[in-house]
Amino acid sequence: MFSKVLIANRGEIAVRIIAACKELGIQTVAVHSDADRDCLHVHLADQSVCIGSPFPVSSYLNVSAVIAAAEITGAEAIHPGYGFLAENAHFAEIVRDCGMVFIGPSPESIRTMGNKSEARRTMAASDVPILPGSDGPLENRKVALALAGEIGYPVILKASSGGGGRGMRLAWHEGELVSAYDSAAAEAASAFGDGTLYLEKYVEKPRHIEFQILADGAGRVVHLGERECSVQRRHQKLIEESPSAALGSELREAMGRAAIAATKAARYVNAGTVEFLLAEDGSFSFMEMNTRIQVEHPVTEMVTGVDLVKEQIRIAFGEPMSIPKRRKIRPNGHAFEFRVNAEDPETFAPSPGLIEELTLPGGPGVRVDTHIYAGYSVPPYYDSLLAKVLVHGADRAEALIRSRRALEMFRIKGVKTSIPLQLRILDDEDFLAGRIDTHFMERFLG
Repeated sequence: MFSKVLIANRGEIAVRIIAACKELGIQTVAVHSDADRDCLHVHLADQSVCIGSPFPVSSYLNVSAVIAAAEITGAEAIHPGYGFLAENAHFAEIVRDCGMVFIGPSPESIRTMGNKSEARRTMAASDVPILPGSDGPLENRKVALALAGEIGYPVILKASSGGGGRGMRLAWHEGELVSAYDSAAAEAASAFGDGTLYLEKYVEKPRHIEFQILADGAGRVVHLGERECSVQRRHQKLIEESPSAALGSELREAMGRAAIAATKAARYVNAGTVEFLLAEDGSFSFMEMNTRIQVEHPVTEMVTGVDLVKEQIRIAFGEPMSIPKRRKIRPNGHAFEFRVNAEDPETFAPSPGLIEELTLPGGPGVRVDTHIYAGYSVPPYYDSLLAKVLVHGADRAEALIRSRRALEMFRIKGVKTSIPLQLRILDDEDFLAGRIDTHFMERFLG
């Protein structure tokens, strides 16, 4: 096993990776910016290296600084977590070229699945269901208009190298597509350095269902069930759960087979997530593949008992996954994840500042992944995620009851959080009944 791993990230995911490394007997190196000297991951790691100023481009996105930190500390491998450099194929190549191991998929797989239009082609060639749309990047607006007329409105433009809703535009008719094309291309070019777009048929009330997969170097690929991620605002997830209330055994089996086929088509090794749109009529289609550990990975851990981060590390070292070949992976009970963000629950404005008091929830079925503590000052430079409250119950009803109890027991003073909003969602009849789709928050917020 590796003797030392550098974690190229910060916050709760860095703490989570440190925990996995400790259980495997691996020493850890934390990198941090000037603003993160007092972040919990820095205190918990065996070594720490400051790699730059508070701004991500000068620190957590500074490839040279991260590689130098790994070399001077003698790290054998680098775990990127999620965000920052996690899906950067060039970074993964540099890690490999420097004689270290990138704990994640190959640069080639990252590149294939990171380009959304290329991913569509790869899936289509492997009989994974995709939405009607362009075979590759759109050449120009004229081609987009012709294709939209052929498949029918509404359609959606998406950035080929995009994510997070940037470079995405919905068009209900030809006039909207004409006006949306240039703005989507410009936004994509600004955000990702690639202004190419592709087009798909728009599904009006889909559910966002993703399947967690593991693939090892011996060629074994398994899925660990699905996560329902439909409760989101502006393409940012707020609450996730597993299993989905919308999936019966037959549909789960079909989507799981498609997720495994997608993984094999990408020649993918390590942990990843295959995301689907599930239409009201029960049909589903490939949306994208996330070539990293997901923020919401603990939801799957809660219902399967599989430590996904430890599996990532084992697979990267060249070991087979530890899940017995004869084990049939089925969800045990029901789990929710609530993302606790430092933001105003009414306006969604960021709320950085000093955490004056903090009491975290506990008790049966409750887990909290976090990097914060009383006296910690939340910096304004990074994502607002403070903690993830994970709740497990014997069934969805018990998990919902425990969710309310856990959120009410989460006491924090000094910054505003999303908890009041999540408690309001737990009062919503549609949410309680599992009647959700990706437009749930639009209706909920009015």
